[in-house]
Amino acid sequence: MNTETEQGGLATVRTGRLDLVPLAVAHAGEMAGVLADPALHTFIGGAPLTAPELRARYERLAAGSPDPAVVWCNWVVRVRAGGRLAGTVQATVTDGGRTAEVAWVIGTEWQGRGIAREAAGALVGLLAERGVRTVVAHVHPDHAASAAVARAAGLAPTDQEQDGEVRWELRP
Repeated sequence: MNTETEQGGLATVRTGRLDLVPLAVAHAGEMAGVLADPALHTFIGGAPLTAPELRARYERLAAGSPDPAVVWCNWVVRVRAGGRLAGTVQATVTDGGRTAEVAWVIGTEWQGRGIAREAAGALVGLLAERGVRTVVAHVHPDHAASAAVARAAGLAPTDQEQDGEVRWELRP
């Protein structure tokens, strides 16, 4: 894994097959298609956002957290072979940079190829390099694929639940 150009304080992260590119409002159109499958919401609830709704969301995310003690880090996942976007990874960094809550979503078309595992692993590695001591993810107990991604990224389930999801943690 390596990092490249800085954009808005975030670097593009390169892995074997992927580029994690800092999220920009311009990604909303393509990402609306990537995230259009209602099945992506089976465990997290809600429904796919339209392109204009996603654009508004990305505008808020790009503006950054209104709380100066919270840093939002958001990337789109681009598969270098073909150059298409496949999903997103994100981290909400708190506790003076010592704790990060992470999440990932990969479009249905791209699932089953190890993309989420590769992207989440790169994200967790980057956070560790930047001094994050505790990485947290919340995974629905019936979402085996997401649990596998969390495990591959080095996180382990705890006995804690929040909003019906299991808290997973890594303390690098």
